[in-house]
Amino acid sequence: REARARAAARAARAAHEAQVASAVAEGARQLLAHIEHSLAAAASDKASAEQDRAVRETELTRERARSRELKAELDKLTDSVHRDEVLRAEKRLRIEQLEGKALEEHGIEADALLGEYGPDQPVPPPLPAEGEELPEDAAPRPYVRAEQEKRLKAAEKAYTQLGKVNPLALEEFAALEERHQFLSEQLEDLKTTRRDLLTVVKEVDERVEQVFTAAYHDTAREFEGVFSRLFPGGEGRLILTDPESMLTTGVEVEARPPGKKVKRLSLLSGGERSLTAVALLVSIFKARPSPFYVMDEVEAALDETNLRRLIAIMEELRDSSQLIVITHQKLTMECADALYGVSMRGDGISQVISQRLRDEPRKPPRQLRRTEEPAPPQEPPALSPTE
Repeated sequence: REARARAAARAARAAHEAQVASAVAEGARQLLAHIEHSLAAAASDKASAEQDRAVRETELTRERARSRELKAELDKLTDSVHRDEVLRAEKRLRIEQLEGKALEEHGIEADALLGEYGPDQPVPPPLPAEGEELPEDAAPRPYVRAEQEKRLKAAEKAYTQLGKVNPLALEEFAALEERHQFLSEQLEDLKTTRRDLLTVVKEVDERVEQVFTAAYHDTAREFEGVFSRLFPGGEGRLILTDPESMLTTGVEVEARPPGKKVKRLSLLSGGERSLTAVALLVSIFKARPSPFYVMDEVEAALDETNLRRLIAIMEELRDSSQLIVITHQKLTMECADALYGVSMRGDGISQVISQRLRDEPRKPPRQLRRTEEPAPPQEPPALSPTE
């Protein structure tokens, strides 16, 4: 019974919903018909509006083009009016300038100038050329602007060729003549001085050439001897690159150690190059002696044998000159008369230590600080050569 009651209720509700759905469907059909009618009316109105819009756009384009044409014509008219105003202002200013110039230069008013020389007045005949006479039948002629402009140009050209009149020309000529005479005298003095200087330069060049030639030959001779002593069995010589011109020539060094065929310094070892340079230096010392020489570690790259040979040459130089040698070599220090060394204590203060090896008795040394004056050389306790 309950199931039948529920089924009857559902059937009644379904019938009611079916009636409602039928009513809604009918209303939807009516609404759809109304919408279709409205769409047809809207499409018709749209077509009419688009047609009106096209007509209006065409009219607007035509009016805009005409507006642009009118604006361009207005701009042209405005520019023309502006140019006319500018030209009128320029003409007025030109007329005022001409009136002022005529009044200033000729003392004639504008009215009187127009009355006497205006375009309605006859023009006098042109003047004859130089050496010719004015024809008897020459008479004034009517004013023609083109002819008068041509005559004006010819007159201006002739006036330009004449130039301005200088009332002080005579005084200026006298001053220039005096100036010219003064400059001529100065020029002669300069020429004389130049000749004297060229003579002095020639004498100096000759003297330089003589001195250089003598120094070269002496140095070349000494170099051969010193090189043969430093390189027993080797050959070394100095060669001029341009023997014909002693003022511009260069000097090349040829060195051939014993047992080698090479002559270029770049092909030698470091010690051989250093010893060759020392040989050249000692040759210059012997050719042109000096009171003292300073050498800074020239024997750093030499072995003991070559070093002994160099020391023997230093002993010869010491007989005539004083040598100051900076070195770290023990053999070089042993042949010195006095040693000076700089060291640093543990507190960072530098000390100068001196030791005389010859000619004075041994005494205790005195250590010097950098700020103190050096004391007479004193002998410290026994020091190694490296110290």
